[in-house]
Amino acid sequence: MSATATHPESSRAARGGSGSAKPRRVYKRRLSPAILFMAPSAIILGAFVFWPILQSLYYSLFNWTIGAVDQQWVGFGNYIELFHDPHFWNALSVTLIFTVSTVVVVIIIGFLVALLLLRENLITRIVRSIFFFPTIVSLVSIGLVWKFLLDPSIGLVGGLTQLLGITPITWLQSTHLALPSVIFVAIWRNVGFAMVLFVAGLKGVPAERYEAARLDGANNRQLTAFVTLPSIRPTLLFTTLILTIQSFQVFDLVYVMTGGGPLFVTDSLVNELYREGFVNFRTGYASAISWVLFAIIMIISALQLRLFRYNDVD
Repeated sequence: MSATATHPESSRAARGGSGSAKPRRVYKRRLSPAILFMAPSAIILGAFVFWPILQSLYYSLFNWTIGAVDQQWVGFGNYIELFHDPHFWNALSVTLIFTVSTVVVVIIIGFLVALLLLRENLITRIVRSIFFFPTIVSLVSIGLVWKFLLDPSIGLVGGLTQLLGITPITWLQSTHLALPSVIFVAIWRNVGFAMVLFVAGLKGVPAERYEAARLDGANNRQLTAFVTLPSIRPTLLFTTLILTIQSFQVFDLVYVMTGGGPLFVTDSLVNELYREGFVNFRTGYASAISWVLFAIIMIISALQLRLFRYNDVD
């Protein structure tokens, strides 16, 4: 007994006839809901973030001056002038000193305070809140408060020194003490930020690692060096990266407390940028400063990512 297998396509053709047209499916293109939800934010970012960034790069290639009729094309002239400007090198050195001093001290103190306040109880929570409080206060307010506190005539610090029989010190008017004073205030403000991040990182370290190290005879110093620090390397990277970027962009604190003085000893790069762009109205030159600052931050951030590189197999 033989059976003949009929292909589905041939039977369908036999039913519909050889001249029948094959029905077409109509595909309607639909925008993804995610794109619709992202569109307003993307438009705002494009108009108020990315477009001004590109405009600043364009301005940096011109001798762009606010109010001038003709804006002269100078190519890399602003950058060449920048690297021959002693004010720029002074601002860069001040910014580097401020950044290195602030970041290193904040990381060390924040880590030590996090170790001391790691346990969960009412007292540690209150102390953590006290340390973290300056972080949520604006830099302008902090700068104004400390400017009055350090004032030799009406400040609290000057009054205490007078009670002790010591001549009041002109903290913010001294060329030797102005920058250390600003650095101290920045450290005081950021220690709580680093402390909170380190507490979160330390709580994520598995207890089994400490138990295994203690079984091997490790003491507290070895536990910190060979267990704790490697385990919180991602937290250390994030904290260092954020603090470095913030320190390179310092402006509010310097502008409020010293204005870059005395004799430019506290003049930061962003303060120099502000003076050239909004006081001298040299928009092209200020844009060149901003792009050099951007390049410096990118290079240092890449070096930090390389130094604290982290893999899951570590």
